[in-house]
Amino acid sequence: MKTVDVVIPGCNEERDLPQCIAALWDFLNEHLPYEWQIVIADNGSTDKTLAVAQALSQQYPHVSYVHIDLKGRGHALRKAWLESKADAVAYMDVDLSTKLTPFPKLVQALDEGYGVAIGSRLIGGSRVRRGLKREITSRTYNLLIKLMFWPSFHDAQCGFKAVRRDAVQDIVPFIKDQAWFFDTELLLLAHKKGYRIKEVPVEWVDDAGTTVKVAKTAWEDVKGLFRVRFKPPF
Repeated sequence: MKTVDVVIPGCNEERDLPQCIAALWDFLNEHLPYEWQIVIADNGSTDKTLAVAQALSQQYPHVSYVHIDLKGRGHALRKAWLESKADAVAYMDVDLSTKLTPFPKLVQALDEGYGVAIGSRLIGGSRVRRGLKREITSRTYNLLIKLMFWPSFHDAQCGFKAVRRDAVQDIVPFIKDQAWFFDTELLLLAHKKGYRIKEVPVEWVDDAGTTVKVAKTAWEDVKGLFRVRFKPPF
């Protein structure tokens, strides 16, 4: 494996995007021993996110952008990943809640034969700071996944993932969800297809300014679990 596309999906992220790209660019330039590109995936923004992305692509080498009219992280990742020509693709959240240090280990795992590599907040060695409500919601959700599917992974929703290109082409076209459940569906379908999934412990700090509606998102995710369990695409 020689090339990696790192996708930053974002909707109305004009404020956080510049500092995210600056920090990520510096980290990849110093620590990732592969050819890499950062792809900003603007999905449905109504602020100046697209203009900021265009400016950053001119300011930094190896930074590009795509635009999708529809909101939803799944829409952003579907377009950026399926159009990528890199050997591997990845994504992380624009707030960089997950510290970047373990990222090379994700890519290395793909080189070692894993189809998918993910950051995990629920395995030994991880360090997590978040509120009690989100902690309980996360653990309950992942316990439900265990009971329904018995997968090999522990944390479905950490925004810190890398996937081999062949796995992307094999799985992503079958993913129906285009919002937050995209992550879980990706992993469940990869597990069903027999791809090996590597988990890497991460340091993760809750973003106090997040706009994610935890209760609503959790309910949509639970409905997604039942859909995949009883109406799988293959």
